[in-house]
Amino acid sequence: MTLGIIGGSGLYEMEGLKIVETREVTTPFGPPSSPLTMGEIEGVAVVFLARHGPGHSISPTEINYRANIYALKEIGVEQVVSISACGSLREDYAPGDVVVPDQIVDHTRTRQNSFFDEGLVAHVSVADPFCPDLSPAVAESLKATHAEVHEGGTTITIEGPRFSTRAESDTFRAWGMSVVGMTTSPEAFLAREAEMCYAVMAHVTDYDSWHQSEAPVTVEMVLRTLETNMKFIRNAIVELMRRLPNERECFCKDALQDALVTQRDFVPPETLKKLKPLVQRYFD
Repeated sequence: MTLGIIGGSGLYEMEGLKIVETREVTTPFGPPSSPLTMGEIEGVAVVFLARHGPGHSISPTEINYRANIYALKEIGVEQVVSISACGSLREDYAPGDVVVPDQIVDHTRTRQNSFFDEGLVAHVSVADPFCPDLSPAVAESLKATHAEVHEGGTTITIEGPRFSTRAESDTFRAWGMSVVGMTTSPEAFLAREAEMCYAVMAHVTDYDSWHQSEAPVTVEMVLRTLETNMKFIRNAIVELMRRLPNERECFCKDALQDALVTQRDFVPPETLKKLKPLVQRYFD
């Protein structure tokens, strides 16, 4: 079992982590955001990918989400944990808390959100977009570090890179959203298409723009909270290694089984070659 961690470079330094190698890769969708850093924790293989690139040089809209997920899939990753910042849309989700959401609303507009085009159609189920086995394991691992953890809730992904207006923030609250961020869509949906388990460790850094007694979100707020939380992020990952099952039993591993609708003879050979790591077992 290999675990993928998508987040920032600060995660590479933690007790018990043995770095094996750093590998430059490319994909049919272009290069991923960063080289893949491969290591081992508690006997479990891990692969780290810096979502925003070295030095945080890639904006949320410019991230090559397809290349990131494809690169992890091709190297053998089966489960992915996303480390991300978010704004709270609820009074009880305070800055410094961590949310492990169970639902998502995609409010982005310009991103490539599927691997399946160019002659191969797939309608994958994302009724439950986060892995029902991995997400609880992430939550329990966070609790073991004494973090303030909230299990469940809906995260809404906005296009970015700007923060929300007060009117937008109020609207998201009226819709019943719990937290707002800029990167979970389409990452979660691509992971499902790649039959990978996916869970989010969303760190509340602010109250977005709706809270009348708190200042609107700033970059300084976000970075300060993430820096404060970094120690228990690392500790939670080490804890998670001890909780991962040897075999996956969730529906994520067979997400494409009933999703591919294009007849085999109509799929262009170049498309099958391009998507080989994702679909090979269904077309052999």
